[in-house]
Amino acid sequence: MHRRDFLQALALASLSGSLTTPALAGDSATLYRLPERKRAASLIHLTDCHAQLLPIHHREPGINIGTGESAGAAQHLTGEALLRHYGIRRGSRLSHAFTHLDFDELAQRYGKMGGFAHLATLVKSIQLQRPGALLVDGGDSWQGSATALWTRGADMVAASKLLGVKVMTGHWEFTLGAERVMELIRHDMADSIEFIAHNVFTRDFGDRVFAPYVIKEIAGLEVAIIGQAYPYTPIANPQHLIPDWTFGIHERSLRETIDEVRRRKVAAVVLLSHNGVDVDLKLAGRVEGLTAILGGHTHDPLPTPIRVKNGAGETLVANAGSNGKFIGVLDIFSRQGKTACDYSLMPVFSNLLAPDAEMTALVARIRQPFEHSLSRVLAVTDDLLYRRGNFNGSFDEVILESLQQSQHAEIAFSPGFRWGTTLLPGSDITVEDVMAQTAITYPGITVRDFTGAEIKDTLEDIADNLFNPDPYYRQGGDMVRTGGLTYACNPRAAIGRRIGDMRVNSAPVQAEKRYRVAGWASVTEAGLDSSPMWETLQTHLRSAGKIGRVRVNTPKIV
Repeated sequence: MHRRDFLQALALASLSGSLTTPALAGDSATLYRLPERKRAASLIHLTDCHAQLLPIHHREPGINIGTGESAGAAQHLTGEALLRHYGIRRGSRLSHAFTHLDFDELAQRYGKMGGFAHLATLVKSIQLQRPGALLVDGGDSWQGSATALWTRGADMVAASKLLGVKVMTGHWEFTLGAERVMELIRHDMADSIEFIAHNVFTRDFGDRVFAPYVIKEIAGLEVAIIGQAYPYTPIANPQHLIPDWTFGIHERSLRETIDEVRRRKVAAVVLLSHNGVDVDLKLAGRVEGLTAILGGHTHDPLPTPIRVKNGAGETLVANAGSNGKFIGVLDIFSRQGKTACDYSLMPVFSNLLAPDAEMTALVARIRQPFEHSLSRVLAVTDDLLYRRGNFNGSFDEVILESLQQSQHAEIAFSPGFRWGTTLLPGSDITVEDVMAQTAITYPGITVRDFTGAEIKDTLEDIADNLFNPDPYYRQGGDMVRTGGLTYACNPRAAIGRRIGDMRVNSAPVQAEKRYRVAGWASVTEAGLDSSPMWETLQTHLRSAGKIGRVRVNTPKIV
């Protein structure tokens, strides 16, 4: 080994803790060593951490259906199919990181993932290997925990600044309200993190709300980074929180922005996107001039990037998962006189990375005023409680049961949110765990009567948001969760024909009959003055004391 290589290995080992933990040295060295590059301008990519400052368990989906050109595509593979496609051994660390398989057992074996103190260690390790590497955040950072809600995003801005984030775009950030978003950007983030989005305009005169791009010199190369905020924010989330802003994909604006930065003779143009993988893939095929798209929103970690051909060559499309479980590295370099790029995705195993002392202290200071409330135990679970999946989640079933019982409802709906941590069997359920499933700025409970026909129309509309063959028309999260109601779903049918065999208590739903339906997180202004979901859920858990085996209400998939 050359002296330079030895010194670099020594520095990496001191960061990861591998010298003091010999049993982990092999895994750590393999997972966190990047390919050798003589010269590369590198972007470190974090997205969708959903305000999880501490290490967590997060189960990946068992069902992730693609439709149209996405049917059977790599980004929708789960379980055994994903392992086969990428050549990953079942039971390995990577199997645990990327799939739901053997989750209980492997979580006990490999421990938790993410956590900002461990992310900080990994970021420093990457920057040793890629001097000058720039950390970018794809959004959904200021929402998803009690402390993010109670500090109105201030905790995450402080942690992101210390982590070294330099550029970001957004989605759930906007649910704090336009005024608070601008306050954080102009004051808390001033001179440290630049918020960019080419596709957000004022409703009155069509002016841009944020800078559309930044140009950064990295390792001697100028790289343009264009921001793409979530295009459907006023549809998926309450418009009344951002009444004066409009969103959209805005291909024309993107092309004009690419042309503008290309005239500046930059070496590469990168889109920092919160579109979701399928939208990014369609966009990459239609819009020329992008070197790469660093994506977020759908929480789909791609073990390897997808390269999309277009009229000007190809665009690399990557996604770095969610909850701080992964960090990606985009390398931009010259190959045979042309700009080329590659992307490495690293799972963040907390027990392989020694926590960064400075970040540990900051997280402790952030949490200290709230620790007593956060740690309060409400119940114990005998089952695995998770959320993520196209149709179902056991933690959602607990939420639905609390809604039905508290509101004396025949049917309950809970949004198909993709965020939310996982609890292993035998775990205490704390206030912090409840907030990790419910911490939003519009948590009110609503109750109203729906006819059977209205219920079907609602399910059809939500299913189209998820399963429309054209990615540009997919505007939501996963399918709404239902309690007291079973149904069949054909994801690849036409709109209006996807939902069938609807039943309440085994009886067929009647089109004209009215049913009492409870829900929460309405995107309208309904429920603004009602009790927040977390209060109802906490009361339910305290009363139950223990959550036994949870029956997950998965629709019949046609």
